[in-house]
Amino acid sequence: MIKVGERLPAATLQEFVEVEGNGCSVGPNSFDVHKAAAGKTIALFGLPGAFTPTCSAKHVPGYVARAAELKAAGVDEIWCVSVNDAHVMGAWGRDQKAGGKVRMMADGSAAFAQATGLTLDLTASGMGVRSRRYSMLLKDGVVKSLNVEAPGKFEVSDADTLLRQAREIA
Repeated sequence: MIKVGERLPAATLQEFVEVEGNGCSVGPNSFDVHKAAAGKTIALFGLPGAFTPTCSAKHVPGYVARAAELKAAGVDEIWCVSVNDAHVMGAWGRDQKAGGKVRMMADGSAAFAQATGLTLDLTASGMGVRSRRYSMLLKDGVVKSLNVEAPGKFEVSDADTLLRQAREIA
């Protein structure tokens, strides 16, 4: 599992872009994690799946609600990463009113989750290999804080915890 002080692994995530511009076309666009995180402070949180109960009722809404406070604490971008395709993540972002606040990043094949060692096998529940629930604060692609949930829990990866950590690290 990735640790504090380590650099994010080389990986590609996808995001469904709603408006063409800045070199991105409408629809799914691929982003190199290292390039996208370079020179930025990123609040990144991962979760098992789009439109699932805890993820939709608590995890994403907390980051949407705290987006301005996270940015005031020095966070440049907030990324939500889930093992779903970019179309699903785009639809979920619209449903959660995340536009302009949280980037809904797709890890369709769980390659990023596997590279970070943050996978969760939910095959018995019909969901396959997914991401564990976690949050991390990154500076220039290096992990400055990491909060990994125990299976079935939502206690340490919330927006309030990461906001406190961002204020301490800033």
